Amino acid sequence: MRIAIYGAGGVGGHFGAQLARAGQDVTFIARGAHLRAIRDQGLHLETPAGEIVITPAKATDDPADVGEVDAILVALKAWQVTDAADAMRPMIGPDTVVVPLQNGVEAPSQLAAVLGVKHAMGGLCGTISMVVAPGRIRSIGGPGFTSFIRFGELDNRRSERAERLLQAFANTPIQGEISPDILKALWEKFLFVSSFGGIGVLTRAPIGVIRTAAGTRALLERCMQEVHAVGRARKVALDDAVVTNTMGFIDALPAGATTSLQRDIADGKPSELEAWNGAVVRLGREAGVATPLHELIYHTALPSERRARGELTFPA
Repeated sequence: MRIAIYGAGGVGGHFGAQLARAGQDVTFIARGAHLRAIRDQGLHLETPAGEIVITPAKATDDPADVGEVDAILVALKAWQVTDAADAMRPMIGPDTVVVPLQNGVEAPSQLAAVLGVKHAMGGLCGTISMVVAPGRIRSIGGPGFTSFIRFGELDNRRSERAERLLQAFANTPIQGEISPDILKALWEKFLFVSSFGGIGVLTRAPIGVIRTAAGTRALLERCMQEVHAVGRARKVALDDAVVTNTMGFIDALPAGATTSLQRDIADGKPSELEAWNGAVVRLGREAGVATPLHELIYHTALPSERRARGELTFPA
């Protein structure tokens, strides 16, 4: 397949390198020093099993250089999706499918609004990968953890193009899956990340502390219950046991784990607050469901978010 990776950071670089190594025709959309390093030295992916080097690697900052592709994996931050959808038009052919890998539940509809619903799939992934230097990605495995990608048509039919994309991952160590209910899968992860991230922002503590103290553990569960209520009100088929199951997953996480939301806000960087806790609040209001804990998280973190984006200056 001809596959474009829109955003060659930790997530996009990891999945793109594995696909390229497996023989797929992969082009990376990147920028700046990272792009220059990929062009000059190839893309380097450090994994527990050894280093993968894709050289020469096809990379550009201009989608018009690429031409039409079969699939686009969008691995940018959530707030960049709409602008990216418009910029990727030169790569869209009659049958091109675009798969967003952001944490959150709004990216598929954002892509569909710009590119047309026939080009949009739902998607989510799991990988512990990061850019450690220009042109170099580090992917960290762990006991019982394997990188995965799940995707599916928005109407949940098992399409030929989804099967082709699944086959593209067949010779990689990544676990690929066509989800039988992609909206449900997106909301299950949304329930996890928005709650974990939100309580992390409030407490500024890693998960090992949050899940151990009775008070913060209860707050974490309440956050999940709010997301569950919003999802069910919006006709998402979330299971009754999803909160209990997610807490079981949280209890198995490394004690020092934090989310990108928590880290970005602590570091004074723009974050995905709007797509996580902000989305819970917005979608809850649309569905007539109260989300008081997520409202507290969102409005407490919003001044720091606005400052990071240059929209607000704190008095001296």
